[in-house]
Amino acid sequence: MESAVIVVAGHAFGAFEVAVIAGLLLVTLALVLAWRGARARAEVEAAGVERQRELEDRLAAMTAAQAELTGRLQAMAQTLGERQSEVQRSVTERLDSVTHRLGQSMLDTTRYTTENLAKLNERLAVIDTARSSIGDLAAEVGSLKAVLANKQARGAFGQARMEAIVQDGLPHGTFTFQATLSNGRRPDCTVALPNTPQVLVIDAKFPLEAMLAWRTAEGEAERKAAAQRVKADVGKHVDDIASKYLIPGETQDMALMFVPSESIFAELNEAFEDVTQKAFRQRVVLVSPSLLMMAVQVMQALVRDARMRDEARLVQIEIGHLLEDVRRLRDRALALERHFGQAVEDVEKVLVSSDKVLKRGARIEAVELADGEPARLIRPAAE
Repeated sequence: MESAVIVVAGHAFGAFEVAVIAGLLLVTLALVLAWRGARARAEVEAAGVERQRELEDRLAAMTAAQAELTGRLQAMAQTLGERQSEVQRSVTERLDSVTHRLGQSMLDTTRYTTENLAKLNERLAVIDTARSSIGDLAAEVGSLKAVLANKQARGAFGQARMEAIVQDGLPHGTFTFQATLSNGRRPDCTVALPNTPQVLVIDAKFPLEAMLAWRTAEGEAERKAAAQRVKADVGKHVDDIASKYLIPGETQDMALMFVPSESIFAELNEAFEDVTQKAFRQRVVLVSPSLLMMAVQVMQALVRDARMRDEARLVQIEIGHLLEDVRRLRDRALALERHFGQAVEDVEKVLVSSDKVLKRGARIEAVELADGEPARLIRPAAE
């Protein structure tokens, strides 16, 4: 009997048993290892297959992405081509538009320049005309200066200006130039006012020499002497008008002294107020051209109002005649109404007679003749 090599749980195992058990263990271990190796290889193979599948999926995805990218690139290329064509077409259209506008602008600029040159030529012609007019005006001013230097010509100038204002504002027949008054005096103008036989006297005076001397005076003494001369000249004109042209019952109790220069009139009222006040006390009113125009407009309104009243009286007379015609027409209409009523009554009577005749004819027509009976008249039920 073999000797025990190992005792396990009270059981002794021999060398042979130990060797068998060891062989079994080795075989089992080898099987386990082989199973594990196969399992590991299977797992590796499965992982490889999975990786291969993932690689294939990724490759397919990359292929699809590449195809999609290719499609997008083609679409982008097509879009880019279309955009490039549109840009080229737009650039061409804009270039054409710019070229057209540039050409039109050049044409407009040329036309505008031509028109401006024409206008410039016209203005130059106007300037030349104005220059010649200025030369003529200078000559006229020289002539006016010569006229104003002469006392008689100056008086004629003032009278002509006064006559122009009166003629422009008043109707003919209401004014008279150089009329002779009952005392033999002849004022420059007399104006007949409505509703009064007294005329308004207007006389032109032009104290130019004294005013020029007062304007050009340098020293105090010279200026005082010039002022005294102005007062004396204007006072003499006022006295002449007050004594010669204010006639009770023939002229108005006020006369107008016409000063044909606005500047001289303004200086008289500003620097020589005592002269104008004295003239007013003498019932002589100094007027400038503008004030004379206003006075003429007032007189024109008075004349127009008087004429309107005369015309209104004529209209009232005509309205009276018209009312008489209307009354006569009413009487004739009433007579016609009476005749018409009588005619209507006669017509009604004629209709009644015709109705009776018709009824009698109907009765005659209704006569019946029978054998052996005398004729009898069948009367209608009621007439």
